[in-house]
Amino acid sequence: MSAYPCIVHPCVVHEIWFAGHVGLVTAPDAAPAGVDTDLVEAFLTASRVLVAVAVRSLSSYDADISLPQHRALVLLAAHGPQRMTDLAELLDVNSSTATRHCDRLQQRGLVQRAPAVDDRRAVQVSLTPAGRRLVRRVTDARRREISRILNAMPASERPSLLAALQSFAGAAGEVPDQHWTLGWGTDRSLANLDP
Repeated sequence: MSAYPCIVHPCVVHEIWFAGHVGLVTAPDAAPAGVDTDLVEAFLTASRVLVAVAVRSLSSYDADISLPQHRALVLLAAHGPQRMTDLAELLDVNSSTATRHCDRLQQRGLVQRAPAVDDRRAVQVSLTPAGRRLVRRVTDARRREISRILNAMPASERPSLLAALQSFAGAAGEVPDQHWTLGWGTDRSLANLDP
């Protein structure tokens, strides 16, 4: 039982359950050739932990947004204002799905839309100050919980974990958190926010 009880949307509970039981649905040898299945299984286990951390950190702020909607906020924080089609590509969803995410986020006052500077027919979406604050607060909550977990690990194992996770994030094309939280991304205003 988790030390952090929270109410989670039933769809998220199902996704966490499914991720935890994927071994019942697919054979462990479903990984591509050349990839260690034990490594894949260990990463699936770690991903369940990280999804739970993400759910708890988001629900602690009662933002009433989904994890995919929060992902859109994080991408806007990392990459700055985006055309809707570009945001959809970053999210790896179709444009109508990205538009629905942004509709909900705009209703919550977390993003704003405006005509694109170079093409007034196109729509550009950006974070509002409230959206930036939410990203910062949720990220800080995740940082605290992940730090707690890392502190429970032997200190001698942390350097190799750091190298492996940096390599994994690079292979996935993910922008490191410190780049956008320190203002090294395109949305420099996020770095100067008060929590």
